[in-house]
Amino acid sequence: MPAFTEREKLRFASGDTTCAAWHYPGTNGGCVIMAGGTAVTKEPASDRFAQRFNDAGFAVLAFDHRRFGESGGAPRQVVRFDEQRADWHAAIDCAADLPDVDPDKIALWGFSLAGGHILHVAAENPRPAAAIAQSPLVDGRALAPHALRSMTPLAFLRLFGRGISDALGGLLGRPPLLVPTAGVRGAVASLTTADAMDGDRALDPDHRYPDWEQTVAARIALQLGGYRPGRHASRIRCPLLVVVCDQDQSTLPGPAVRAAHNAPDSEVLHLPGRHYAPFLEAHEQAVEAEIAFLEKHLRRSSPSLGRTSPRPRPGPRLPE
Repeated sequence: MPAFTEREKLRFASGDTTCAAWHYPGTNGGCVIMAGGTAVTKEPASDRFAQRFNDAGFAVLAFDHRRFGESGGAPRQVVRFDEQRADWHAAIDCAADLPDVDPDKIALWGFSLAGGHILHVAAENPRPAAAIAQSPLVDGRALAPHALRSMTPLAFLRLFGRGISDALGGLLGRPPLLVPTAGVRGAVASLTTADAMDGDRALDPDHRYPDWEQTVAARIALQLGGYRPGRHASRIRCPLLVVVCDQDQSTLPGPAVRAAHNAPDSEVLHLPGRHYAPFLEAHEQAVEAEIAFLEKHLRRSSPSLGRTSPRPRPGPRLPE
């Protein structure tokens, strides 16, 4: 695992709370904003890639979505897609205000659920200069039948029953009913596909993150089938790299390839392996291609650091 020699903790406002982030100062004016999927917090989501991006000269802003990790927001472990996309917009504004960042050289990086979020965010926000969607969840409707086939009938009934109870309880102000984010076939978990259990060895092989809570509110089982951020690909305003794992059983390669083909300026990187291959056997291939993509699309004139005219932004960066 990488050794972090220089990064600082900060918080930025998003909605009615704040998000916690690591800022790695950069040297070339570019900045990569990073977050992980579902309940994956900023350290297991980004550590392996963030240090490599930073070594290449880019600043990094790796953050926790609200309600997860060190970010604010309650109830905890609840995924709300609109809130998480709002967190991305707030992170973009925060990055643009960092002293080592040229606001015209900001890139987005997300994997799995966050990889889907950035398709929607990049379609809405004119500021990003590039985006990388790694093993992205782009079409819940296409994924749902496959996910259901990976479950036993009893586990399906128990998960959706728990999801309904959790959603109703949320309306009444009750604490969330949590389920594991991943489990073996037959378990009551958010995902039980063949590669769902690869997450531990991919993201935390050395058990460096004991505080990472790998649970999520069960209501997510009622939501994912209707989440289709890939529909926004045709409106993405910046160059897009979609990293596709050809044996991905968790988000499936086909929807990601179709979304990439619908984007005006896109590249597709095919990797052998399953959902977490970019963190495992295909890591070097993935990170080298991603750095090359960032250097290609963020190589502009030197940043104008130390500007004298302020830029408008919706909320303050807060000290940790």
